[in-house]
Amino acid sequence: MRITIASRAGLVGALLLAGLGAGVSPAAASNPAGVASLGSAAFTKGTSAPISIASLAECAVEGPTSNSSGVVTRTGITFGGGTTTCTTTVVDPENDVTTTKSEAKGQNFELSALVSSSGPRIKIRSYSVSCTATQTSTNASWTYGGATGLGTLPSPVPVGYVKPITKSNGTLLAEAIFNEQTLPGDGSIGLTMLRIKFAPASNITGEVVIGRTACSPTP
Repeated sequence: MRITIASRAGLVGALLLAGLGAGVSPAAASNPAGVASLGSAAFTKGTSAPISIASLAECAVEGPTSNSSGVVTRTGITFGGGTTTCTTTVVDPENDVTTTKSEAKGQNFELSALVSSSGPRIKIRSYSVSCTATQTSTNASWTYGGATGLGTLPSPVPVGYVKPITKSNGTLLAEAIFNEQTLPGDGSIGLTMLRIKFAPASNITGEVVIGRTACSPTP
């Protein structure tokens, strides 16, 4: 079974091919046949009402096979909308052999929740994640462009790379975890492009997910 994961940060970037390593969940349950979503959020700032955005425009190869979302705005966060598709292609009709591709494409994400704590305003103009599968291989990839507030990332971006988000004095407000992978060992892949986990100094609890996909080898 071949597993390939590629990543590209920024408009132009390097390719990363990764196997098991840091940031991978080794004992996770099997990933689904094929799913994708634009992202989600669940966090609470101080004594304010909780902010909750369920998985946006989620698709699955079992259905719905396509989905979309307009702009979704809550206090401190905006997902600018996008589309998802989860398709199955028959490559050998006589033997019912198929391939799948699950993909999410989002735009104009903004997180302003950290600004009042002297943190950055995080923006991502465009991003995409995808997961493709055959009977013998799976492949997941991600890319984003037009990002501000996240600083400079290494090229290539390692598996599970953690970028601290801080005040100007170095106080940790959140961690931005890139290229987060779930490889349970059965040939399936789960990939989260970016997960932002808030730290205590931000006065926020919870997290934000931007770009999520997963797939398993086809039957």
